[in-house]
Amino acid sequence: MERMRTMLFCPASQPKMYINAPIFKPDCILFDLEDSVAFEEKDSARDLLCMAIQMLDFGESRICVRVNSIRTPFWKDDVKGVVKAGVRFIRLSTCESVEDVETLDYFLTKTEEGEGLQKGSVKIQCSIETAKGVLNAAKAIKASSRIISLSFGAEDYTRTMGTKRSRGGFELIYARSFLPVLAAEAGISAIDTVWSDLKDMEGFKREVQTAKSLGFTGKSCIHPSQIKPIHEGFMPSREEIKHAEKIVGEVNKMRAAGEGVFVVDGKMIDEPVINKAKKVISMTRKSEI
Repeated sequence: MERMRTMLFCPASQPKMYINAPIFKPDCILFDLEDSVAFEEKDSARDLLCMAIQMLDFGESRICVRVNSIRTPFWKDDVKGVVKAGVRFIRLSTCESVEDVETLDYFLTKTEEGEGLQKGSVKIQCSIETAKGVLNAAKAIKASSRIISLSFGAEDYTRTMGTKRSRGGFELIYARSFLPVLAAEAGISAIDTVWSDLKDMEGFKREVQTAKSLGFTGKSCIHPSQIKPIHEGFMPSREEIKHAEKIVGEVNKMRAAGEGVFVVDGKMIDEPVINKAKKVISMTRKSEI
């Protein structure tokens, strides 16, 4: 499963963000060619982004680009441009069907052929943003081997549902409960929607904990101040770390003694539990907060 706790939105039309974003060390920088870029700036923003990707060092942050919807005249130029510049991860906006994924997959294959790249080099994140997208997500996220992640977009989702976002988020309960289940079953990451109220940090922290408890593996963010709380929120707790270390330590001792049945604290421990414990330890060692 792809590890991304944070995806920091950066409008492709704002060059100062290219320099500032890596400083805060998000797991992924999400350069946006879609909603945050005015219609008349689409081409210039794409050219600027492609140049920056080729020239700048973004550190350890992975680079993802949200291209314009496949229902617009811009998306093919977006894909060709950013792949040629070196991008290997694309967010498919407003993913609503298997056909949407197959359309992008096919065009990526042609683009890779033109650039002399191995087929499948470019990965996809499916952005689920509508009621139709949620209902079709189970099949859509398995429509291509390129898919390594899904993301949830609450703003467009509530629009298609005829509702508004609230502080409690009750209008999002179905989608936010359903999508992480699909992602977990498919073995891909699930990135939660953005929190737009930058003044309410306590509400944001509660939102992060809710996302984690629902099964999301990370969260999109719109400001660098949100990165650290997300990283901290998606880190295992001290109790989880301690318990994981105990499981792995005890199991290793029992294996060394030739035992085939593992019992820790009076409970049978099977492979899924052991693997989960190893994952918790791995996250603790590799994460930088």
